[in-house]
Amino acid sequence: MEPGGPGRRIGKGRPLTSLLAAFLLLLGLTSGTVAAYAMQAPVGGAGRAAAQTLTWTAGDDITQYASAPTTAVAGPTTIVFENSAATGNTTGMPHTLTFDVSDPEYNNDVPLNILANPADAQGGRHTAEVTLTPGRYRFHCTIPGHGSMQGILVVTEGGGGEDTTAPATSAKVDGDKNADGAYVGMASVTVSATDEGGSGVDTVEYALGEGEFQPYTEAVMVHEVGTHTFRYRATDKAGNQSAAGSVDFTVVAPPTDDTAPPETSATVTGEKNSEGAYLGSATVTVTASDTGSGVNTIEYAVGEGEFGAYTAPVVVGDVGTHTVRYRATDRAGNAAEVESVDFTVVAPPAEDKTPPETTAAVTGDRNSDGNYLGGAKVTVTATDADSGVEKTEYSLDGGPYLAYTAPVTVDGVGRHTVAHRATDKAGNTSEPRQVSFTVVAGGGVPAPNCPEYDERLTVIVGTVDTGVPNRVTRNRCTINELIEDEKDWTSQALFLKHVKKVTDGLLADGVIDRREYKAVNRAAQQSGIGKPGQNTGYRDLFDGTKASFDRWQHVGGGAFGLNEDSTITSSTTVAGMGMLWFPQRKYDDFSLKLQFRDDAAGTANANSGVFVRFPDVHDHPEESRPEWVAIKYGHEVQIFDSPTGDMYKTGSLYGFDRVGLSGTGATPKGTWNDYEIRVVGQHYKVFRNGVLINKFENTGGQVFEPPRGDDPGTDGRRYASGYLGLQTHSTGDVISYRNIRIKEL
Repeated sequence: MEPGGPGRRIGKGRPLTSLLAAFLLLLGLTSGTVAAYAMQAPVGGAGRAAAQTLTWTAGDDITQYASAPTTAVAGPTTIVFENSAATGNTTGMPHTLTFDVSDPEYNNDVPLNILANPADAQGGRHTAEVTLTPGRYRFHCTIPGHGSMQGILVVTEGGGGEDTTAPATSAKVDGDKNADGAYVGMASVTVSATDEGGSGVDTVEYALGEGEFQPYTEAVMVHEVGTHTFRYRATDKAGNQSAAGSVDFTVVAPPTDDTAPPETSATVTGEKNSEGAYLGSATVTVTASDTGSGVNTIEYAVGEGEFGAYTAPVVVGDVGTHTVRYRATDRAGNAAEVESVDFTVVAPPAEDKTPPETTAAVTGDRNSDGNYLGGAKVTVTATDADSGVEKTEYSLDGGPYLAYTAPVTVDGVGRHTVAHRATDKAGNTSEPRQVSFTVVAGGGVPAPNCPEYDERLTVIVGTVDTGVPNRVTRNRCTINELIEDEKDWTSQALFLKHVKKVTDGLLADGVIDRREYKAVNRAAQQSGIGKPGQNTGYRDLFDGTKASFDRWQHVGGGAFGLNEDSTITSSTTVAGMGMLWFPQRKYDDFSLKLQFRDDAAGTANANSGVFVRFPDVHDHPEESRPEWVAIKYGHEVQIFDSPTGDMYKTGSLYGFDRVGLSGTGATPKGTWNDYEIRVVGQHYKVFRNGVLINKFENTGGQVFEPPRGDDPGTDGRRYASGYLGLQTHSTGDVISYRNIRIKEL
């Protein structure tokens, strides 16, 4: 392509059986239907004799057919497709012969689709009777990975033999002429093409001067003043192309008193660096206008090069300083002065594909066991040598990732894990890394006096998500914690007054901006908190929506599935014991409410349970099965209504406090039960359908047979805080849950 062309850039610029099975599955077929599928090609009328036989063959090659016809005559035809040892298939590779009926560029009246392999009932040789019509058919193999096996079959009218004659073409020039025979103002060129007795005209093309051929669809108007050569050609459906014809003519400007040249300008666009140089390339766009006779030509040149026709913006890609010159003439022959534009192109910086690196340092007073006294401070550092760090985030004890802006103080007694990651300005995010440590009572920074515990990612008032980041405030409480939306408010007015007071302080302190201030207060009003019947103090962990279900995570065997009626049910097909747990955050003292239903088949009863106060299941690498972390380090509140079998019935704390069926208020199978687990300190209460069925206090020594010999908590004591989970026991223990919600006490 010559300089000045459109967008011109100047400068540098599986086992075979598995494959067959997968293919048949894609078609909705089984191996038993291979032979039937191979004969699904259209069949001609009964007793009709085919006028010709066309044969395709295939072998081990997946890039082309071993042989394939390219021409045929219209009429009844026998199609033969053979993919066998005789045609070179030594591996049992399947192939198809398929006629494309979806592309309007080709004939689509023969939906041929033959699958063949050497091991099928026909030994890989199949036939079909079809009727071909004049035109072109596209054939190909539809097996994945065999897409390059394709070709075109050209069909001509029957009786005439193979079409080897190109179409006949002609061109006519129309317009107003002057006495010298030149066209005044413009010329219109009309091209005609015929293919008598052949396959028919397929395409007609034209070119102006030495330009490239392009599709001809209607008369071409030539307005540019000067002498022109108009070239044309045509191709028939058999692929025969005529020699290019041409017609010459001259266009002159209409009479005018225009003596003023065109006005020209140029703009340079592209991505710049801080010094104004263009990164990688610059695009020069030239414009010209003429209010007299009109613009006739625009030309440009790069540096000291020759001028060429300007038809599209020019892309300059060489590194260095450049000058692009430009000029224009109008149809009266007036030429504008040459003007120029200067700019510099520099090499773009290498693409940043490397994520930042993060490290975390834990500081604080430690005892002889290495535990932190009263609290620990975690300082996260992120570095990126390429595009630079855009943001740093941290997650405390499996909670949501929050923006890291200052060292994080962790003062809750117990084992903690802080995960950290960073994202650079190129969008690369590092893999999370983590640091774990233990905080014990005594010394250190006192815990923040926060009204609630809430480290969700955004500020959520009731159920209204504001989208405002749930930032840690100056007093080390999050915004959510200061909002106190779980408190029982006696009126909405009091709640709104409280939220305004909190947000006034946050706005003054620079924690939130004016837009976020309005969003939080608007959400408080929309939440309805304080209105009669609105305050329960409970927050939904699973409300039946996919969004809430996706916040849970499954480990181990088995599975839970989300149902259309906003419930979840354990799987009847995925075997093994496992757990669906809520990794978003840990809970200290709480009241957990949910509903369960025994959906086991027949007379059997479902065996399940609710795990509470267990540590992060991924923070114990010594455990090969993460679901056992909940069993070993937490408490399982049992669900099991069977009169026989396991001695621990509904309401029992498995392995520690046994409850029988009598007095538990068991309901018939298939009936929903209300279940509440209330934990304060080491005091446990279990309610079923509003009735207290068990009280248990971890005082040590309360272990019932059979003991768990590998259980580190056999003295009855457990963590003061932890995560929650639901057990799936086996495929026969079908259990359903809904309306899972929690209130911190």
